[in-house]
Amino acid sequence: MKLGLLLLATLPIAAYAQDSTAVNSSSEYPNTFSSGSANVQRFDNKARRFNDWSISVGGGAAFMLHSDLRSFYDKKVNWGYNAYVSIDKQITHTFGLSLIYQRGETKQKAMLDGAAGVAAGVGTATTKFNQLALMGDINFSNLLRRVDNHSPYRWALHGYAGIGVQGYNTSLHDANEYRWSDSPKRVPLFIDQKFDINSIYYQFGTGVKYKVSKLIDIEARAMYIISGDDEFDGGGWADPNNYDPATPGSKYNMISDSRSDNALSVTLGVSFKLGNKLSHLAWHDPLQEAYYRTSVLENAATDLVVCEKGDADNDGVCDDWDRQLDTPAGARVDGAGVALDMDLDGVIDLYDKCVTVPGPVENNGCPTK
Repeated sequence: MKLGLLLLATLPIAAYAQDSTAVNSSSEYPNTFSSGSANVQRFDNKARRFNDWSISVGGGAAFMLHSDLRSFYDKKVNWGYNAYVSIDKQITHTFGLSLIYQRGETKQKAMLDGAAGVAAGVGTATTKFNQLALMGDINFSNLLRRVDNHSPYRWALHGYAGIGVQGYNTSLHDANEYRWSDSPKRVPLFIDQKFDINSIYYQFGTGVKYKVSKLIDIEARAMYIISGDDEFDGGGWADPNNYDPATPGSKYNMISDSRSDNALSVTLGVSFKLGNKLSHLAWHDPLQEAYYRTSVLENAATDLVVCEKGDADNDGVCDDWDRQLDTPAGARVDGAGVALDMDLDGVIDLYDKCVTVPGPVENNGCPTK
């Protein structure tokens, strides 16, 4: 009971501690990060200083790697293609998110061992894929940039990683016309993987961006795609019982022990930065801004010139605003550089024998008897 009363008594204190500073208007927005300060403001579109949205498009080559059938076969390259479009949102100056759609095609070859290879010859496969993924983007150049690096910031190294869903169609052809079906005879082998949530893939890679202008960036990017599917290369389904090089029944999907056929894409793309701000958040470095402002303050203090015209009479008042440029040495002066005369008798205090009593100049500022 006593513990409950104690907790009840502390609730108003805790609530008051969260907002201890009075807010004078609706535009003042206290929060826990500012200890209730009424000087902070809401972060909305009016408060934004940088653009943070962009649209990217690109295209290039695609290759099947680490699979049963491969694009690099017999010292030759079987070229494929890959194209992408993405909507990019920069969250901070070092991290962003992209919703990316990719479409491409790979071409790959392989040859079975033993009697199966003699009967079938070189197998040729094609994979046509569509992929949709959510991808994270880390700007390593902004993250690791030195504070004392004053070089122009136009190149940036990025790292990417994402997860998504895919759909693909494959076809595989070789010289063994009876491999896939005896009745009726069927060549080639077709695989149709629907584009759905059950077909998940992963990708990661790196890219180098160059800032062309306030509105446009260009980027060279290399991405490694982990399909998570042993049929992605078109080799079909197989189990250990289907691997016997001595028989024509040997299947392509047993050439490699890997259970995931993976691919590589190398692309060149363009990013169109959206918004009407002066710059994009991805190209802004807060440390550089702080360093610049500090340098401006240091230079301002260094460049400040006091007494540009000097102080000819050395009375401590610059000649720029000294109303008495020939003050005698040792005389006390006011803010305008005029020698003091406390009793206003026309004799400055330096020569006045009676500083507080008026007197004629002939008597050194003292009254006559």
